[in-house]
Amino acid sequence: MALKKSYKFAYKSSILLALFSAAMVYFFYFVFQTNPWWFLVLFPLLVFGISFLILQYRVERFIYKGIKKIYDDVSLLESTSFHSKPIVTDMRTLTEEIERFAQDKKLEIETLKVREAYRKEFLGNVSHELKTPLFTVQGYILTLLEGGALKDKKVREKYLKRAAKGVDRLIYIVKDLDMISKLEAGDLNLQFQDFNILDLIQQVFDMLEIKADKKNITLTLDMEYDPIMVYGDQEKIQQVLTNLVVNSIKYGKEDGTTEISIENLIKNKIIVRVTDNGEGIQEKNISRLFERFYRVDQSGSRKEGGSGLGLSIVKHIIEAHKEKIYVESSFGVGSEFSFTLEKSEQTPEV
Repeated sequence: MALKKSYKFAYKSSILLALFSAAMVYFFYFVFQTNPWWFLVLFPLLVFGISFLILQYRVERFIYKGIKKIYDDVSLLESTSFHSKPIVTDMRTLTEEIERFAQDKKLEIETLKVREAYRKEFLGNVSHELKTPLFTVQGYILTLLEGGALKDKKVREKYLKRAAKGVDRLIYIVKDLDMISKLEAGDLNLQFQDFNILDLIQQVFDMLEIKADKKNITLTLDMEYDPIMVYGDQEKIQQVLTNLVVNSIKYGKEDGTTEISIENLIKNKIIVRVTDNGEGIQEKNISRLFERFYRVDQSGSRKEGGSGLGLSIVKHIIEAHKEKIYVESSFGVGSEFSFTLEKSEQTPEV
């Protein structure tokens, strides 16, 4: 197809040049009845000049039409970079623009593929997390309604309590989903204030003391501290500490320890470390710890509960504070999660 077009272009250009040359010869022949010497000099120059103009015009029109079609085709893909620029006939510039456009589109397609895979995984995870408590609640209620257990007070009370636990788990998952959706959308307004991080740590320890006692895990600070004032959203930082300590208890060993330490990082920053001597995390799992619903324990039974969103929420809260979170772990030895916080101007050196 391209070859036919080039022949057609050459054919039309040749006809135009031939017609012009013949017209010039006939004109001078009929006017002067002969060919004067100056005509022999002038004629090649005129042919050259007119040929140049015809070919330039024809080439520009020929290339312009082809390139215009490329621009029109590209415009169908809604490329703003092409809409905002004039059409160019320089092949090098056009090639660079097309290559840049192709690279951008390739990147966009790859991003869409990743998002699609992420969406499918997310929907699968949500379905898996919700169906377990839903089926549990459904099972107990159907047993009461259809199995005649309603008349037995003890059985009825036991089944209703178990169904209530399933409902609590559903509420817990939905709340975490709502939290992480707001964090990712930037809709969760943080209430920054000065507060004593030590008081907050103690509140978390008090709240989780009973949970830790069940596994005889000690919750402790590594040393005595003077008050340490920090600047952030107190409620959200409490959630960060709670999630990290809950994880350390959940995956900690019997008779173990969860220890929190605080250090100066730079002039206006501190780093809070939550360390345990639990089962630790294998290196292959560390890079995915903060993904939604990702669990180190991939078995169907899943010894420990939770929504699978705790660490993802922790990461988003810390990043919303424009701070960093880190994790170090040795499998079979223990794990350390740490995050930075801005010090309040009231804070003395730690």
